[in-house]
Amino acid sequence: MNTTVTHVDIPIIEAPLIPDIAVTIIDENEREILIQNIKRLLLERNAVIVAHYYTDKDIQRLAEETGGLVSDSLDMARFGNQHSANTLVVAGVRFMGETAKILNPEKTILMPTLKAECSLDLSCPPDAFARFCDQHPERIVVVYANTSVEVKARADWVVTSSNAIKVVEHLMDEGKKILWAPDRHLGHYIQSMTGADMLIWQGACVVHEAFKANGLKRLKLQHPDAAVLVHPEAPAAVIEMADVVGSTSRLINAVKEMPHHTFIVATDNGIFYKMGQVAPDKQLISAPVGGRGATCLSCAHCPWMAMNNLRNLSHALEAGDGEIKVDPLIAEKALISTRRMLEFEG
Repeated sequence: MNTTVTHVDIPIIEAPLIPDIAVTIIDENEREILIQNIKRLLLERNAVIVAHYYTDKDIQRLAEETGGLVSDSLDMARFGNQHSANTLVVAGVRFMGETAKILNPEKTILMPTLKAECSLDLSCPPDAFARFCDQHPERIVVVYANTSVEVKARADWVVTSSNAIKVVEHLMDEGKKILWAPDRHLGHYIQSMTGADMLIWQGACVVHEAFKANGLKRLKLQHPDAAVLVHPEAPAAVIEMADVVGSTSRLINAVKEMPHHTFIVATDNGIFYKMGQVAPDKQLISAPVGGRGATCLSCAHCPWMAMNNLRNLSHALEAGDGEIKVDPLIAEKALISTRRMLEFEG
């Protein structure tokens, strides 16, 4: 496919500092007390848990047991918008909580911790991004959901990895040129699949960018019958070796539907909980990242997602801490681009 590439000077944003997260150890007795306390508080507050696939398995299991949802960011947004609960407890990273607040200004949005950021969000500062957009007014601004409410307010469209290609194809049919942010790997993947004329912001996910092609090649030699599943936030050299490239939901479905017994998975290993549910007889191997062993299951995990745990989730419900607040005027602007994402049928 022919791809139009436009060369411009794109601001270089310093990579976000990766937090040093201490592992939260919860023994079995405390774990059971916390779970029962959370279940009681959810009922008392008319609250529901909306959790991402990358969060701790205890949180995912608790969301399922209490009528909540475990899914990708697109379905998290839809579920929270449609649920009747007065309070949404968003277990994930800050942009997910902000998206919930954009769509549900009348609801209370709590997060286990407001320190749970996203490297893609941090790599796209609103002021710098707004200046860049102003330099290219002829382009439609399409941003990944992994962005702040201020960036969404500046955008024409919000997309996720589930619908990004279809949205870009739709805009191409209308003769539009695209300004894309923030993930450069996902942007280049979309560009390669569609041939769209895209200016691509130079952000990246610290987890997915760490996957290494050379290590993946060696791992494939050890498991020649394994299928390789890759999220499109990974570098192009890793994507090229994939049997399936797609969103978290698509990768989970691939494990369930493909005949292979073994899968090498190049995305956050928090997804293994759900993959294990839908295909308990399959072997799941974490794709290698830089400087780590090829089969290390702890290496490919978002340090900000790891901040979510039963202890701070319980505290958020008990004390009302971790509430997401968004400027109503900014939220109103961000709602336009976010609604386009939810309403797009492409």
